[in-house]
Amino acid sequence: MNVVILEDESRAANHLERLIARVAPEMKVIARIESVRDAVPFLKLHADTDLIFSDVQLADGLSFEIFSQLTVKCPIIFTTAYDHYAIEAFKTNGIDYLLKPVEEERLRKAIEKSKLFSPAVSLEKLLSITGKSVVKSYKSRFMVKVGDKIKSIPIEDMLAFYSLEKATYLHTTSHRDYCVDYSIDQLEAFLDPGTCFRINRKYIVSIQACTNILAWTNSRLRLKIEGIADNEIVVARERVKDFKDWLDR
Repeated sequence: MNVVILEDESRAANHLERLIARVAPEMKVIARIESVRDAVPFLKLHADTDLIFSDVQLADGLSFEIFSQLTVKCPIIFTTAYDHYAIEAFKTNGIDYLLKPVEEERLRKAIEKSKLFSPAVSLEKLLSITGKSVVKSYKSRFMVKVGDKIKSIPIEDMLAFYSLEKATYLHTTSHRDYCVDYSIDQLEAFLDPGTCFRINRKYIVSIQACTNILAWTNSRLRLKIEGIADNEIVVARERVKDFKDWLDR
């Protein structure tokens, strides 16, 4: 049984590999990978992977970025120090969510569970089987640096997040822009999908920003957001239907 470990902390990876050898000696760890960048091409080439153990936060981003770029058919057991990624984890092929430090008995049960689940297990089915419920918590504020001072921006003051020249910015209702220490992909996992929507690769907008929407070329939509000079804040064509459904909730 071929196993891949996605983990950027060598101590945690060593601990997990030792536990796997003890609990399931029939399993063979064929790779230990530290980054999203390296994981994507490896998993594309190794479709024979039977099980993935994945930390959430890797060296260059969240592991969810991997699973959004390719279709993984095998089960995934997430191992992380954070409990607030659980809902996002189960939206992939996640079948269990182990908090660090991983305990031997919890690992044993997770591996046993991996043998029972098909690759595509819905969150609802998983929760009904385990008898557990998971409440997703979203970020309510963002810390930003203003000169030599630190400021906290509540999510209610956010109109949009956007990427520009390899940096990410928060645009507020007072039309100020602040640099934040997250990528757009990371922010998408932190924000409440009821009030925020990712319209394209560069922009996440809040419902407050959607007051001036225009028809655009190729059946797309364009937003005008006061204070942002970009004249092409456009909803990607493949996201237009979902965006309209989101507006109509």
